[in-house]
Amino acid sequence: MDPLPYILWFRDLGREARSLVGGKNASLGELMQAGVRVPSGFALTMRACEVFLERGGLRGRIDAALASVDPADEPALDRASRAVRALIEDAPLPGEVERELIASYRALADESGTPEPPVAVRSSATMEDSAETSFAGLQDTYLWVRGERSVALHTVRCWSSLYTPQAIAYRARFGLAPDAALMSVGVQRMVDARAAGVMFTLNPLNGDLSKIVIEASWGLGTAVVGGEVMPDRYWVDKVTGDILQRTIAAKTVQYLRAEGGGVVRAEVPPGLREAPCLSDDEVAELALLGKSIERSYGSPRDIEWAVDAAAPFPDNVLMLQCRPETVWSRREARPLVTPRATALEYVLDAMTSRLPPASRR
Repeated sequence: MDPLPYILWFRDLGREARSLVGGKNASLGELMQAGVRVPSGFALTMRACEVFLERGGLRGRIDAALASVDPADEPALDRASRAVRALIEDAPLPGEVERELIASYRALADESGTPEPPVAVRSSATMEDSAETSFAGLQDTYLWVRGERSVALHTVRCWSSLYTPQAIAYRARFGLAPDAALMSVGVQRMVDARAAGVMFTLNPLNGDLSKIVIEASWGLGTAVVGGEVMPDRYWVDKVTGDILQRTIAAKTVQYLRAEGGGVVRAEVPPGLREAPCLSDDEVAELALLGKSIERSYGSPRDIEWAVDAAAPFPDNVLMLQCRPETVWSRREARPLVTPRATALEYVLDAMTSRLPPASRR
């Protein structure tokens, strides 16, 4: 039997690959196979992570560093996390893993016609982005990474983020062994986003399945996902496609590509702050794609998307991530009420939905 691969391309992935590449990367492959526009890329599999940890003799040292740490002791947890992450980031990539990673990045460069294409390097852990448990936000993502050495470096940094204080504590709360989770890493072509944000294929304020809600702001989606900006918000009727309501916010900050790699936080120019960052056609295209994705999965979705600054419509509307919606799927639907009356409740639910039941008391 052939050994499990170190690298798999998104276009070759489906839901059966979740155990190899984690929920995030498997979802990207599913979207591609369903004909949804997704920036191309590839995944380093769980086997690559396992070989890295084993060849470097890291497993025993990590176990020893975490054996006596009380997850409730924040200073001790922080010290242990820093020590473990330093161990991992100082270890070299196994030669065969590094060769395959560099060869795949070069193939992505040939495909894109760019010598050093900018990419996002994202974690995709075994238990991430499932309906039951969500490790979203506990591991690292790096944007606008360019060059072979930098991609290799940030891949190892992603693996080390399995041991952030939050991730260690979260696994402990679930009663999981410290090494229970492995990580695939996704390397995905970066979108030079004019606007970006998130989309829910239900109304996140009240669970109404007949609506799609789109949140958008200028630049990369970092400001929206991180809650740093009040985004524009569109409510779309899932049946008719009509825009039922729109709220154009004063968007004050954005994240843009930085010279030399990475991203920079910048102020939105005054003339754009209260201007809509999406056209009605782009809103309609997003809603159409969201409806198609929900139909493919058979359940409501939480989707990250971007609008490419250079590509023509509709090819400029791209899907970046897709995960199950985890707030309303965990409880029975309630009678519909006005969004204003339930906004605070939704925020609190969204914050606690990523914690195990024992922590939500």
